Amino acid sequence: MEHILPSIIDAARYVLPFIVVLSIVVFVHEFGHFWVARRCGVRVESFSIGFGNELFGWNDRYGTRWKVAWLPLGGYVKMFGDSDPTSALPDENVKHMTDEEKKVAFFSQTVGKRFAIAAAGPLSNYLFAILVLAGLFLFNGQPYTSPVVDTVMEKSAALQAGIKPGDRILALDGNAIGSFEDIKRIISMNSGTPVDVTLERNGERKTIHVTPEIALSTDRLGGEHKMGRIGITSTKMEYRYLKLPGALQQATLESWNLTATTLKAVGQMIIGIRGTDELGGPLRIAEMSGKIAQEGVSAFIWFLVVISVNLGLLNLFPIPLLDGGHLVFYLVEKARGKPLSERAQEYGARVGIFLVVSLMLFATWNDLVHLRVISWLQGLFS
Repeated sequence: MEHILPSIIDAARYVLPFIVVLSIVVFVHEFGHFWVARRCGVRVESFSIGFGNELFGWNDRYGTRWKVAWLPLGGYVKMFGDSDPTSALPDENVKHMTDEEKKVAFFSQTVGKRFAIAAAGPLSNYLFAILVLAGLFLFNGQPYTSPVVDTVMEKSAALQAGIKPGDRILALDGNAIGSFEDIKRIISMNSGTPVDVTLERNGERKTIHVTPEIALSTDRLGGEHKMGRIGITSTKMEYRYLKLPGALQQATLESWNLTATTLKAVGQMIIGIRGTDELGGPLRIAEMSGKIAQEGVSAFIWFLVVISVNLGLLNLFPIPLLDGGHLVFYLVEKARGKPLSERAQEYGARVGIFLVVSLMLFATWNDLVHLRVISWLQGLFS
């Protein structure tokens, strides 16, 4: 019993933050669908946080069942006329609906309304991320590190190129640099191609060429990543205290940078210059949630923003079953003047299920490898 209690407490440190993070971003996503659907006159039958059997719930005055289910790995909004919560196909009983029922059924709405409802989920995640970050910048300030070089590592690409301590980095490949974080973000995603570095030294501007090296880096959570680096550091941490317009602008820029960095990483994985071992699933998110929750409120808020942006971006991918897949179908329907056949939509839904399940299984496998569960199992049989 003495050994069991600490294990339970230790597990709770990871599970509870994970449930909180996932529940918040899923609620925001599904509420976007719900809110726009209501404004478009669609009846919403249920709003669920989690999958599986209902733990508890209630009905609102419009007849929507709000519920929390036992498996907290997502959620859904089921609208009237859907065959299932994915909104992939209409219910078989659509043909037998009355005119009044068709007015509030999802599949009876115009293409524009259905497009707006599908897009509202991912956009809500982005809006949430921007507003939360803006609030953090308003009350806590925006942390940044000055782009002035403190040290240059020995035998590094920066040293070979002639970068010296005291140099202020102004631009990389023409992209203006406002902080050392900008430098790290751009260089870390570099695959070893030359970069034009514009810097200021003793009041004079000069441009030099640096080719980042690819190195294995371990983050604060113990994860290993291959990333570009040139071998410079800066420790001049400062805070920008912004007013509302500036906070919103910086929050929007941060959300865009998160999106651009993620897309670039995915592109590098597709063409094979970046490993896929960085893809993480629910176990990795749970581990990160627990560790970051122990670092304080600000770190936890940042993590919440990152997860919200990534959830919004993932759902915009043009994969059938995801919101992005629905958006593609609606664009095709608008161009053709009529929807795709039910058979085509059904095949699309099957492909979407296959892709989503495959991605989940692959990410979970990466999680098990990262957490050394696989090596532990191998040790049992070797």
